[in-house]
Amino acid sequence: QELPEMVLLKFFRPENTPVPARPTPEQLSNLIKTSLHYPESFNHSFHQKSLCLVPVTLLLSNCSQAVVDVMIDLRHKTTSPEALEIHGSFTWLGQTQYKLQLKSQEVYSLQLKACFVHTGVYNLGTPRVFAKLVDQVTLFETSQQNSMPALIIINNI
Repeated sequence: QELPEMVLLKFFRPENTPVPARPTPEQLSNLIKTSLHYPESFNHSFHQKSLCLVPVTLLLSNCSQAVVDVMIDLRHKTTSPEALEIHGSFTWLGQTQYKLQLKSQEVYSLQLKACFVHTGVYNLGTPRVFAKLVDQVTLFETSQQNSMPALIIINNI
């Protein structure tokens, strides 16, 4: 009776590691979280000075583990008549577009100035934020989800 032949076992490991799946549009629209920091109400004497300038901080937080290219556009205006009736119109002073790069989990603080010419209630939530992963070859960034309206009350003293 012959002994069965011994066979050497060979273990194979694929050389090409799988490419990570592309992030979904939902994931891409949540790369950056934004929050605006400003006073709830601001008192200004429009009789002494016609322009009321309010400092506003836009906080950008990279929620991903990747490096992200960010573009901020302040030129966006609320155009719906209802919004204008309720909130009125104001202007961002200074630079209207910013491009920056945020490292993994980085938080960046951008100092802005809002300019008002009348008393009233205004929505400061107009900055549009776009982002894309640095290593992603796309022609355009994905719009980041906007938070709730950011209302400020401008009073005359």
